[in-house]
Amino acid sequence: MTRNFLPFLLIAFTIFFSCNKNKSVISKTENEETYVIKNVNIIPMTENNEVIENATVVIHNKKIHSINDTIPTEAKTIDGTGKWLIPGLIDMHVHTNADLNFRENKPTQSATFFMDTQDVMTTHVANGVTTIFDLGARVEHFGQRNEIAKGKVIGPRMALARLINGGNGRGSVHTASDARQAVRSAKEEGYNFIKVYSSLNIETFNATVDEAKKQGLNVVGHIPDVFKGQTEKVFVRHFGLVAHAEEFSKQIRNQEKTEKDAKAFAQMSKDNDTWLIPNLIAIVKIRDQVQSLDSIRSMKSLKYVHPLLRDKWLNSNNYNKHSSTEFINYLDSLITFHKQMVVAFKDAGVPMVVGTDAGVSGVVTGFALHDEMQLLSEAGLTNEEVLVSATRLPAEWLEINELVGTVKEGKFADLVLLDANPLENIENTRKISGVFVNGTWLDKEQIDKMLSDLADWNAKNIDNFKWSKRREY
Repeated sequence: MTRNFLPFLLIAFTIFFSCNKNKSVISKTENEETYVIKNVNIIPMTENNEVIENATVVIHNKKIHSINDTIPTEAKTIDGTGKWLIPGLIDMHVHTNADLNFRENKPTQSATFFMDTQDVMTTHVANGVTTIFDLGARVEHFGQRNEIAKGKVIGPRMALARLINGGNGRGSVHTASDARQAVRSAKEEGYNFIKVYSSLNIETFNATVDEAKKQGLNVVGHIPDVFKGQTEKVFVRHFGLVAHAEEFSKQIRNQEKTEKDAKAFAQMSKDNDTWLIPNLIAIVKIRDQVQSLDSIRSMKSLKYVHPLLRDKWLNSNNYNKHSSTEFINYLDSLITFHKQMVVAFKDAGVPMVVGTDAGVSGVVTGFALHDEMQLLSEAGLTNEEVLVSATRLPAEWLEINELVGTVKEGKFADLVLLDANPLENIENTRKISGVFVNGTWLDKEQIDKMLSDLADWNAKNIDNFKWSKRREY
């Protein structure tokens, strides 16, 4: 009887494995919804980046199941006619709002100011930002990341960097031994990245970078002030990413900044394989509010900013407090020089990735990424180069390029559906028809509703939060 049964087993196994080889077969046991985008133009952002016209894309189980293959019968259809599909955008420099204790730290003291995580993340996903890199992360950000992972919040992937600095503030170290221990502690706490900061001395900077390399943690950050006049010495192996173009211009703060300087900085970076976040938008926004707070008041995106932060930006604005003609002229010189740096770094072949410093006064999460991309285009990058810097390259630096960064079968469905071609005009990245966030589909109506709800809550609570009274919360 056993012998007679074996042929049937072999036939059953043959059928099973044959079916599994077919990409169009989707398991009935999974509860994930299946979507098909029909007749869409795909800008894959792969190395050759050949546009796939009038394509069919199947999304299942949070991933890109197939491109131009059989359409499952149960799939929900999204009409992609005349639309353009790109990878989800990545902001490589953010500061994410989270719960915070504004009072004295005492035993059993909790946070005193609480942020709704969905409110924090809505402006990211509404703008097609599906991955963020927080360059000053705290334990609260791990909690936010877990809320997203559990499905309680629709939000971007979060990469988190631990800050290490000198001085007396958070994350401060004073000896090489301190620095090495701080890096080891960061790894134990679950961080994958280290952010070096401005007050490190040469000894602690070198020790931090060296220990991070030993621990397998990538390093991003500032050029410490101690390297002024000897900038080339900061470029030690494993210092992988400079957080602002401003880090270079600060090195020559009190002198005229020239194209020659930009080229010299680009060559230093090239020789050390150190990438750059130009972060043009932050200085532009700072310059505008130094000149007048009307630049904040007139922002269309201000209604999406939490009332406490809105009040801080308008009534306790440190940039505007230091307003002077000299300061404005200095910021104007930075804006000009940073554009020269973009060209110099491009010509030298130094990879650049898009980051905004979102969370800084005047820089609104999500919306600012499109501002930054427009500034990079105006500075001299082609629209394709800008898109590469906001998708594939950030994924490579974060070492998640096997998961996201391009439109490719098997990768997670972090995707943005656009109404117009961003290769023709980079401003078309703002014309969002819908977003896939880790496989969750948000159409234009849902996005508008999320933003409207956020704006309504902020408006109703605008008088309930004052920065001057934050210690009372």
